[in-house]
Amino acid sequence: MITAMILAGGSGSRVGAGRPKQFVEILGKPVLAYTIELYQKNPQVDAIEIVCHADWIHYLETIIENYRLSKVKWITHGGETFQESVINGVNYLKDKLDNNDMVMIHYGAAPFTSQHIISDGIRVCKEHGISVSCTPCFQLLGSNDENRESKTWIDRDKQVQICCPQSFRYGYLLDIYHRAEEKGLLDVIEPHTTSLMYALGDTIYQSYGDQTNIKITTKEDLELFEGYALLRQSRQEEQGG
Repeated sequence: MITAMILAGGSGSRVGAGRPKQFVEILGKPVLAYTIELYQKNPQVDAIEIVCHADWIHYLETIIENYRLSKVKWITHGGETFQESVINGVNYLKDKLDNNDMVMIHYGAAPFTSQHIISDGIRVCKEHGISVSCTPCFQLLGSNDENRESKTWIDRDKQVQICCPQSFRYGYLLDIYHRAEEKGLLDVIEPHTTSLMYALGDTIYQSYGDQTNIKITTKEDLELFEGYALLRQSRQEEQGG
């Protein structure tokens, strides 16, 4: 069984939209609806879990009904931090999934992801029990030092940008958080599952990613997605005509 765990628990204050970024409407449709539809449409995905900000669960239920998102089987509350939201989502599935089932973690405000990215994540995870969508660094990289100075060149060919989905065999995902808790890492490590893996010495297996696979973080990202959605809408109308 393959389950997408979509994280929609954040406040998204940096976009300045007066509401969490995953609930901002683009062309009259919430960003989160676009993201859920990625997994709704993928034939390999069996179920969807939404980890949602408590204040927005009723609105989420309206989205699910309006857009006929039938694969959404479970909704659970987000936490105070990103890491707590992931842990809530992981723990909520304990009596619902087997250890060999797959969980694909995806950000609610990451609607640019393609079916190619999702399918390759599934392929690599089936082979290794873990996959992360990774994109090469195409821009030049340098250090971010004090006083807006940069003094050190960084070899971009030795770096990757980590995106979503981040896919795991469910039993392995539980083990990551169990070991991280035992070592006291949950409160001191950058709040992402992959960051915990690096701290634990685990290996990340890369699946396909590209430059369009970004997470909406700023107002400018919202504008980018609006253009992307308009382009996609235009192409669909041309094909339909």
